[in-house]
Amino acid sequence: MNEIINYYNQFDEWGRLDREPIEFQVNWHFIKRYLPNAGTVLDNGAGPGKYAMELAKSGHRVTLTDLTPKLVELAKAKAKELKPEDRFDVFYTADARSLQPLGDETFDCALMLGPLYHLQEESDRLKAVQELNRVTKKKGIVFVAFMSRVRHILTSLQAPENWKPHHHLATIQEFSQTGRFDHADAGRFTGAFYYNIEEIKPFMESNGFETVELIGSNVGASLSKESWTYWQDKGEEQALIELLKEKATDPHLLGISSHLMYIGRKL
Repeated sequence: MNEIINYYNQFDEWGRLDREPIEFQVNWHFIKRYLPNAGTVLDNGAGPGKYAMELAKSGHRVTLTDLTPKLVELAKAKAKELKPEDRFDVFYTADARSLQPLGDETFDCALMLGPLYHLQEESDRLKAVQELNRVTKKKGIVFVAFMSRVRHILTSLQAPENWKPHHHLATIQEFSQTGRFDHADAGRFTGAFYYNIEEIKPFMESNGFETVELIGSNVGASLSKESWTYWQDKGEEQALIELLKEKATDPHLLGISSHLMYIGRKL
């Protein structure tokens, strides 16, 4: 896990969601739809707390955890800066596979929008989702992020030099079978795991959740910068965003979204 911590120590995750706002806007649209009106929320693997700040501002009691100590400290600073500080119960540096000292059935709602990206062993992914189940109240809502294997294959084919060792078809073919990705260049996104889309619902359902929705968080990732500029120049960017929100649940489009969000209810 040290290479993951080192990566996030130098990567601007808060800025990524500013630079790629569609993912945040689409996810938040669906989080608001299913979020309980009040109660306690866990943002597990929260990074610098982009979602946690919105949860706090919406009036929920928030507990924030992340594996990277630097990001937990950044989240504390953001909470103070953005003024919802009094809505946070605690900030923990914690591994999603072991959420002690959080108690059983503590939270009305829980987010896990990152940890599964970096758990390459199936046993570790099981631990993480089982811990999520443990700390969530019965009938509680969960939001869990996954990365799409087929989308990363397409991304690798489009920009192979940016995703070494996927500058060889043999390594892409191996990735297609395993879902594991380790970047050949130091300091890049690495130690990752990507899911086949058809595996996501069975994985969550076999670990104590009822499926509510599976959405494509950034279906618009397939659009080029030139395409975005075209719609912005026409003054129709917001209409485009609304269209992407509408199409986020279309099962035929899930494969072109690099990030997916599972929405479920604990049984």
